Amino acid sequence: MRFDTIIRNGTVATASDTFVCDIGIRDGRIVALASGLEDATDIIDAAGLFVLPGGIDSHVHLAQPSGEGIVMADDFDTGTRSAAIGGNSTVLAFCMQEKGQTLREALKAYHRKAEDRCHVDVAFHLVITDPTPDVLGQELPALVEDGYTSLKVFMTYEGLRLRDDEILATLDAARRTGALVMVHCENEDAIRYLIGRHEEEGKLAPRYHATTRPIPAEREATHRALSLAEIVDVPIVIVHVSNREAMEEIRRARQRGQKIAGETCPQYLMLTADDLDRDALEGAKYVCSPPPRDKASQQACWEGLEQDVFDLFSSDHCPFRYDDAEGKLNEKGKRHFRWIPNGIPGVATRLPILFSEGVMKGRITLNQFVAQTSTNHAKLYGLYPRKGTIAVGADADITLWDPDKRVRITNDLLAHGADYTPYEGLEVRGWPVRLLVRGRTVMASGAMVAEGTTGIYLPRDRSGLVRQQKPDASV
Repeated sequence: MRFDTIIRNGTVATASDTFVCDIGIRDGRIVALASGLEDATDIIDAAGLFVLPGGIDSHVHLAQPSGEGIVMADDFDTGTRSAAIGGNSTVLAFCMQEKGQTLREALKAYHRKAEDRCHVDVAFHLVITDPTPDVLGQELPALVEDGYTSLKVFMTYEGLRLRDDEILATLDAARRTGALVMVHCENEDAIRYLIGRHEEEGKLAPRYHATTRPIPAEREATHRALSLAEIVDVPIVIVHVSNREAMEEIRRARQRGQKIAGETCPQYLMLTADDLDRDALEGAKYVCSPPPRDKASQQACWEGLEQDVFDLFSSDHCPFRYDDAEGKLNEKGKRHFRWIPNGIPGVATRLPILFSEGVMKGRITLNQFVAQTSTNHAKLYGLYPRKGTIAVGADADITLWDPDKRVRITNDLLAHGADYTPYEGLEVRGWPVRLLVRGRTVMASGAMVAEGTTGIYLPRDRSGLVRQQKPDASV
């Protein structure tokens, strides 16, 4: 049996097992796992390295409309390039429906943005902001059948958020079609009330972004989202959880028997609200929603990963340039925190941070790392077993990790479109040194090596979580 590529001498890890073997690759797929494989065009010696499934970042914003005069820092070219630098072979980006727009129109626009510009494989989540009867009753069922099997709703941001009755209607449509719903949980009415109070008191600096989005606003919305899902009897994903209180709502819902997935992000492990209180307008770099909290919340999020309350570790990569009139320091943003674009870059730093702070410091196992950064994403969003594991028949999406390589993170390493990283100067131990996407080496030694763009669009099956439901049932 002749192989295109053999990876030898590495320590292979999946979400469940760690073992030593050779990996035989042909036509972009893994076709053999054994010792002593021979006869290949390319032999990769992985001695001293971990051989892991390529990272899957299922929470990434690219080329997204961001308000008048504001431009997102990454398109699909720079965003997927940065993903590859960080060891990711697949990203799931959001396709934002604008008011009055059909889902099909939104998808056509996003496919045009992504076409021939992706360095890793890509799929889309639908963002529903205008849940009309036509959208929920006609468009969504057809799109789910076409492989667009996940969607997101917002409980905050005026213009994006849905009322509770709209959320219920969307959840019910998802139940009937077998789609999986992600929910951004923050109480918009509470936030708007607190913004008004801050404005009356002249508190407009970046640090007040955090105090107008307090933990109770996230906890209440999390409880409400879980209650609405329970009413309709449908699984949901609670995204970017930042604190213990919201995490405990997920834990309690599971104890009641709800099918729930939870997600947290690097910013809730590494940053705090104090970062928004830096000199001058430096705090604007750290404005995201929910905002970073405090040390106790960091510890709670670590516990959520250690105890598998969180299934997913995602970046919520939402990049804007800092020193830019179309970014964080736009003219209105200089005067008032509410006009600072919400979001921070992180697709390239997600994996190194969790590997260094989690695996190398003994907080999580290597197998948990694989599950939380790849396998669970593939299972939850309908890509498994093609993606997210090292097994015969799977795509040869493989990241080679040097567990002893020490890197000081600087913005110039990350190849994204932003002009900063919130993790500047952080030293990490463990770094992805090579990435294969469907058998082709895309990144090596921190640089892109593949000619042109290699990523493809991925239609997806229904989630493993919703297959347990009866999509045709009604409330």
